[in-house]
Amino acid sequence: MDDISKLFDLTGKVALVTGGSRGLGRAMVLAFAQAGADVVIASRKLDACEALAREVVESTGRRALPVACNVSDWSQVEQLAETAYGHFGKVDVLVNNAGLSPLYDDVVNVTEALYDKVLDVNLKGPFRLSAIVGTRMVAGEGGSIIMVSSNGAMNPRSDVIPYASAKAGLNAMTMGFAHAFAPKVRVNCIMPGPFLTDISKAWDMEAFKKRAATTIFMRRGGEPEEVVGAALYFASAASSYTTGAVLPITGGP
Repeated sequence: MDDISKLFDLTGKVALVTGGSRGLGRAMVLAFAQAGADVVIASRKLDACEALAREVVESTGRRALPVACNVSDWSQVEQLAETAYGHFGKVDVLVNNAGLSPLYDDVVNVTEALYDKVLDVNLKGPFRLSAIVGTRMVAGEGGSIIMVSSNGAMNPRSDVIPYASAKAGLNAMTMGFAHAFAPKVRVNCIMPGPFLTDISKAWDMEAFKKRAATTIFMRRGGEPEEVVGAALYFASAASSYTTGAVLPITGGP
């Protein structure tokens, strides 16, 4: 290619990011807009989506559509897709980033309601949204779907069993959708390790730093902006021959 920068250019594209108002989702929204894409910012809290939408418009000049959506609700996911297509006419990049992992003290105390909530947000929502958007991508100009999993899928601890199970399912879903939507739609997965987002505010940071010094090759947690390279790679033509891949961004191992 004559101009290597065009590999990561998203000019004229539309990117939809769930869990897009904060943390890794926020970093990806801003990166996509800076790369030229218009963005749909979805999360449960509309005011947070609206605030980021204003920032996108002011800082990049791209269009930004804030949408309130609880991805655990099948009908809200369907409405999110309809809203995005109704506003922009297409979706070129879908990022299934919304997730949650409620704390519990012992596995025997995990309630059915908690279990269902974790599976619904982390697995059911991405399934339905990918099915809808991916099918429309296939009927149109194609596109890219990016799942956001977790290192917990491969290295689960006792305090995140429902969450880790859902994320392991998301890894499997990546390959399944890659097969279902090939060759017009690429489906890949980012598998982050510990990132210092809003979630990390609940951590015992001294204990984390001590553990990171011996268990993480990079000796620290990731910063939200450090997910951007992988997101741009999967969203753009740079990954034109990559599908069904799960990319760990864990700081090692």
